[in-house]
Amino acid sequence: MATQSSNSSSKSKTQAKRATTEAKKSAGATASASKRAATKAAAAEKNQVQSVVETAVDFPVGAVLSVSDRIAEIAEPWTDRSKAQRQLKSYREQVRKSVKRTERRGSTARRRATTEARKTRNRVEREARKRQRTVETSLKRNRAEVEQRVRRAIDEQTSRAQGFVETVSDQFAALR
Repeated sequence: MATQSSNSSSKSKTQAKRATTEAKKSAGATASASKRAATKAAAAEKNQVQSVVETAVDFPVGAVLSVSDRIAEIAEPWTDRSKAQRQLKSYREQVRKSVKRTERRGSTARRRATTEARKTRNRVEREARKRQRTVETSLKRNRAEVEQRVRRAIDEQTSRAQGFVETVSDQFAALR
């Protein structure tokens, strides 16, 4: 049995050594992987910071260059007398065209407004004439009806009065 326990003890020592070795290797691999990941993250952050810094420097430099170019473009036509005269002539032509265009737009707007006003006036006048005819027709019809009723009432009153007069005449004649 002693051999068995020494065998089993040596097997467990071997297994323990193997397990320890594997744990060390695994820990080393994990540490290396962590180190590689940290290095990559640091490199990415470095690149990002570098990009922001470059942008912060590049933008003002680019702005200065753009302004410089624009000033050169503006000043260039005014460096020579003939170029300045050409530029002034160009400006006058642009202003003339702009004035003409504005005048045409104003004329068109005025004509449209006048036409619209005329149409509205004609429509209102037509509607007013139509209402006037309707009112006149109603007045004539109502007047004729009232006159007819008044004539009937007068005729009725006249016939009643004549009947009364005849009755009174007959009674008066009977009394005589």
